Amino acid sequence: MNKKIWITTLLLFLWGIIPLEAQCSMCRAVLESEEGQNAARGINNGILYLMIIPYVLIGGVGYFIYKSKKKNKA
Repeated sequence: MNKKIWITTLLLFLWGIIPLEAQCSMCRAVLESEEGQNAARGINNGILYLMIIPYVLIGGVGYFIYKSKKKNKA
C-alpha cells in the first residue's frame, strides 16, 4: 500500500477519536454536577489516553513483525 494512504488513514483514525466521550455512567453523573466541567474534561481525556496506549503498542508490535517478515523474504 502507498505510504500516503497509510498516513492519511492513521490521521483520519486519530482525528475521529478525539471527540469521543469515554466516561462511565457513574463518573458522568458525579462530574456533571460540577459547574466548570474542567474535571469532567480532564477525566474524559485521561480515559481516552489510557484506551489508546494498548492499540499503539499492538500496532508497533505488528509493524515490527511485518518488517521482519518482509526482510526475511528479501
